[in-house]
Amino acid sequence: MIVPDLHPHERVARINGSDLHYWVYREELGPTAETVLIVHGLRGTHHGLELIAAGLAGRRVVIPDLPGFGDSGPLTGRHDVAGYAEVIAELIDRLGGAERPIVLVGHSFGSIVASRLAASRPSWVHRLVLINPIATSALRGPHAALAGLTAAYYSLGERLPTRAGRSLLTNRWVVLAASRAMTRTRDKQLRWFIDDNHLRHFSRFHSPAVVNQSFQASVTHTVTDYADQLRMPVLLVAGEHDEIAPVAGQRALAARLPDAELVVISDAHPSTASLVTEAAELLRTVGPPLTLVVNRMPDGKAAQIDLDGLDALVPDACGLVCVDEEQGAAALVASGEFAWQDAPGSWARQVRELAVVLQSDWARLGLAA
Repeated sequence: MIVPDLHPHERVARINGSDLHYWVYREELGPTAETVLIVHGLRGTHHGLELIAAGLAGRRVVIPDLPGFGDSGPLTGRHDVAGYAEVIAELIDRLGGAERPIVLVGHSFGSIVASRLAASRPSWVHRLVLINPIATSALRGPHAALAGLTAAYYSLGERLPTRAGRSLLTNRWVVLAASRAMTRTRDKQLRWFIDDNHLRHFSRFHSPAVVNQSFQASVTHTVTDYADQLRMPVLLVAGEHDEIAPVAGQRALAARLPDAELVVISDAHPSTASLVTEAAELLRTVGPPLTLVVNRMPDGKAAQIDLDGLDALVPDACGLVCVDEEQGAAALVASGEFAWQDAPGSWARQVRELAVVLQSDWARLGLAA
């Protein structure tokens, strides 16, 4: 996977003792363009968010390295949620956010920082986007023991002599194991990109003390600490199999917010994605109006369909019907022995849905009475 070279402009701002490095993508659009500022997660840098920046065409995107990580120097005070939120607030002010509200995006631990900032300065944020938001405490629930071990690991790293502590926290095999444990996609190129990014940038921190302080902040705070103060539109993006930010917590968080949308991303089967692309090439030659009938993703998962991506592939499509995967019935269709009286109940219901969708297009087809 190749990240497009967006030629961002690197800038440096002195904020709360830190030489804060940040990158501006599409700076040529000027300050009047919609500005999107993205806050990375624990031990991250701006590099891990460049794929998102690449997808935000027509927008000025700003991504800082949080103080103590990447190219940014440490803060004079503690590296906690409050400290990071104040730094980002100062950066937004310098970017003109006090006069022109921005879209604020936070990923993982960055979702907590972004939420605190949005709660304290709601007039500066006209839309909040939280990717894999930390909605439940890692110190409670089924993974509390693992969180405790991780806390001990970071605490030991800070207690050891600096060189030994850094060696412990930057061990290549530990970093790679953590990367593999956190990654859920089956896309080989994407897995390689994530592993390579972690190996290159996960260990770019100022000191073990900075990492430990940041980790402690990540497990002692959640987005829900600020939920009641988030009155602006909030988009929550969750991974179906994310164990650090489980979907159940995202649903509970969405229910607390007055203006929230929750999108759950499911890993589509590679062969399905390939078939959709191939079918799109054929469908472009047919002409409108088109109604797509799409088989649900395999393995019984509550798969999600990228409607925007589908619209780009098949712009003439005006209807969509999803048909459940029924392997037994599909085998009968393939063998020529299928009979509708033996069809699964889900198929019978979905065929009726298809009929309704098709009937709605009769007027455009010239078939209306």
